Amino acid sequence: MTDFTMQTDADGVAIITWDVQGKSMNVLSMEGATTLDGLIDSALADDAIKGIVITSGKKDFAGGMDLNVIAGMKEAGGAQGVFDGVMGLHHMLRKIELAGMDRKTKKGGKPIAAALPGTALGIGLELPLATHRIFAADNAKAKIGLPEIMVGIFPGSGGTTRLVRKLGAMVAAPFLLEGKLSDPRKAKAAGLIDEVVADPVAAARDWVLNAQDADLVKPWDAKGYKMPGGEPFHPAGFMTFVGASAMVHGKTMGVYPAAKALLSAVYEGAMVPFDTALKIEARWFTNVLMNPSSTAMIRSLFINKEALEKGANRPEAPDQKVKKVGILGAGMMGAGIAYVSAMAGIEVVLIDAAQDSADKGKSYSAGLLDKAISRKKSTEEKKAEVLDRITATTDYAALEGCDLIVEAVFEDPSVKAEVTKKAEAVIPQDAIFATNTSTLPISDLAKASSRPEQFIGIHFFSPVDKMLLVEIIKGKQTGPVAVAKALDFVRQIRKTPIVVNDARFFYANRCIIPYINEGIRMVGEGVNPTLIENAAKLMGMPLGPLQLVDETSIDLGVKIAKATRAAMGEDYPDGAVDEVLFWMADQGRMGRKSKSGFYAYGDDGKRQGLWEGLDPQYPRSPDQPELHDVQHRLMFAQSLEAVRALEEGVLEDIREGDVGAILGWGFAPWSGGPFGWLDMLGAARAVEICDRLTAEHGDRFAAPALLRDMADKGDSFYGRFGAGKKAA
Repeated sequence: MTDFTMQTDADGVAIITWDVQGKSMNVLSMEGATTLDGLIDSALADDAIKGIVITSGKKDFAGGMDLNVIAGMKEAGGAQGVFDGVMGLHHMLRKIELAGMDRKTKKGGKPIAAALPGTALGIGLELPLATHRIFAADNAKAKIGLPEIMVGIFPGSGGTTRLVRKLGAMVAAPFLLEGKLSDPRKAKAAGLIDEVVADPVAAARDWVLNAQDADLVKPWDAKGYKMPGGEPFHPAGFMTFVGASAMVHGKTMGVYPAAKALLSAVYEGAMVPFDTALKIEARWFTNVLMNPSSTAMIRSLFINKEALEKGANRPEAPDQKVKKVGILGAGMMGAGIAYVSAMAGIEVVLIDAAQDSADKGKSYSAGLLDKAISRKKSTEEKKAEVLDRITATTDYAALEGCDLIVEAVFEDPSVKAEVTKKAEAVIPQDAIFATNTSTLPISDLAKASSRPEQFIGIHFFSPVDKMLLVEIIKGKQTGPVAVAKALDFVRQIRKTPIVVNDARFFYANRCIIPYINEGIRMVGEGVNPTLIENAAKLMGMPLGPLQLVDETSIDLGVKIAKATRAAMGEDYPDGAVDEVLFWMADQGRMGRKSKSGFYAYGDDGKRQGLWEGLDPQYPRSPDQPELHDVQHRLMFAQSLEAVRALEEGVLEDIREGDVGAILGWGFAPWSGGPFGWLDMLGAARAVEICDRLTAEHGDRFAAPALLRDMADKGDSFYGRFGAGKKAA
């Protein structure tokens, strides 16, 4: 079966249907593009065909280009291969746009319309933008837009050039630079599409039969066209591009090449004829695709993330889809887990020691749904349906029939042990018990269970409804069915899972704590706090280490430090960090929640800048380090822990290490994650920097044996461990 098929009706309308076999969503391959190109040629050459409607055989139109194909273009032909492939798409889409019309008179073309039954993303919108009219079904669940920027590239099949010429640079900016998605009605209001109708194929067919020559001429092909909002050399347009350049640099800190390249393609393309602008777009797209950053982002945020969400590391076991989940503890974490579970259609029993606490936990879901209703993203009916799935109670007997328990009580082993025994006395013998913890060893907590092979760790990140990552932790006795159950549950609630083995702080916290500690340590050394925070942001970290510890709370940091010191004894390495951290706590500065931390806060809780009280206690050194020295300390503090986690078998798959780092704590997404970043540096260069940092700052920067071995052999992480290869 081919991806595109064509049938002509009795009125001479050719219906081209896009239906990729074996996939729930259409994605464009090069073979598919070739097939479509041939069908367009046939339709334009056939005098019996009066016009064309392009639609989908699925409930949605298309999810975009197959990014594996884009990656393949680069591997097969380098920059020239990418450019030629992209220009081939431009040629096909331009053929659709001109539709056989006479170039001078703009007459004689055949009308071509797009009929979108549902979601249309990426090339799934770029293709319709090349047609003469876009009809979308009145489907509130559908999403329409160009999200390419989110995976490190930009719309390179004419979407950038066409949307800017259609809407103007300023109006197009949110859709191109932010990847904004809209439902059909909002997409029509914004000018992305033309019509929202009950039956898009019928409406498109009627339009095709009645279209006139003038209806087929795009504004940019008409004489006297002027870009909405003004071209770059127009006073209004000039100000738009000046502002856009500043905005892009401010948001990206110069580390995301796709945004800058997109803006360059728009700016340069706006000053030349349309066909030349398409070549400029293709050149900038090729430039981005040849940048290691785009390769790394596509790999981690699309290919690897998708593989993990599809169960790349799921053990062999029957389907473990969760029907009824019991959640122990209705605090912030438990309430959040209840919400995402109920939203996924799972029956929820939410238990707490007091009924008012359980009710408060359920009301958290009501609050989130009310907010969604106020934003017109949900309805009262949906709210009632979701809340009906949640039973808030103090009675453990309500757990009868639960096939999964998620315990989310205080981080206290004795409390967790008590609720484990209470739940296991009620739940079925084959139920899986998961503990939500960020620091306590799973193997130790499993000692309270009468069935340790069915005991597993599930570490949710706060706030649960927003954070995409869930860390699944295998204890020493955890069996494969428990792992499969946890994975299937996480996928049900539409999160991305990573699976790690039990060790202190697991994976995410193991890597993020050294990042925070290194920032605090530098404060104690007299490094300018502003330099520390900006160095992090200029490397693409969403938050500097001092802001991050304020957000997570300083007293939590103190608690973790004391517990770690007690466990490690004389081997504890962070005394210099504790000196600063404990002093802050002694001042009552506990972070954002107390409106006082490393930052000063207003009465409304908004940050007002770094706290001036740091300077008297920790005077700034007259000799400040270079920016790159601070950046290396912050980046290697995290990345070396990731390598050690792989080396020690805590991580079994570097894909999980990179995806987990980006989704879990925002590790420089442009780099593709810590392993992607080290591969960009090269193992030899990384070891060289480690040796310098070790000499200057101590053994915490010592290169792991694995990294040194890779440097000696000229290996890379993705060369040695890529595509799901297990660590040796």
